[in-house]
Amino acid sequence: MKLLLCIILFIGSSAIAWDKKAFKKPTTAKLKKKLTPLQFSVTQNADTERPFENAYADEHHPGIYVDIVSGEPLFSSLDKYDSKTGWPSFKKPLVSENILTKTDHLLLAQRTEVRSRYANSHLGHVFDDGPPPTGKRYCMNSASLRFIPKEKLKAEGYGEFSKLFEPSKP
Repeated sequence: MKLLLCIILFIGSSAIAWDKKAFKKPTTAKLKKKLTPLQFSVTQNADTERPFENAYADEHHPGIYVDIVSGEPLFSSLDKYDSKTGWPSFKKPLVSENILTKTDHLLLAQRTEVRSRYANSHLGHVFDDGPPPTGKRYCMNSASLRFIPKEKLKAEGYGEFSKLFEPSKP
């Protein structure tokens, strides 16, 4: 009996990794309860938050950024840079397969929208004016993202990314 209780407590305290096969997008009603009005508007209606007035434009701690709706891993702080635009910007995705792009013409100009693959959340746009080596600027809305500091990666089920933040061995 004690062994069973220990197993149950261990399983209950272990973080479960994000699983694309298990993810099912919540209904609109559930998303409206889970997300702030701004998060809902940005992720579900492709709106844009105000520059310089968002959570992650000035975030400089090591960690990863995941989709606020699904939790799918999207970007790493190692690829983040200050684009001077007021939004968090990245050179490349952390997990390329979790990113979809499509052309939009919402502002009378052709742009490339960035969406998450599994939640289909609007994340922002990608531009060809970024730094080397990619030349890309993934300009994202903080409202679409959740930041997970490197210290919490394992506890939140993203332990596979912890190695990115370990010191290099000679």
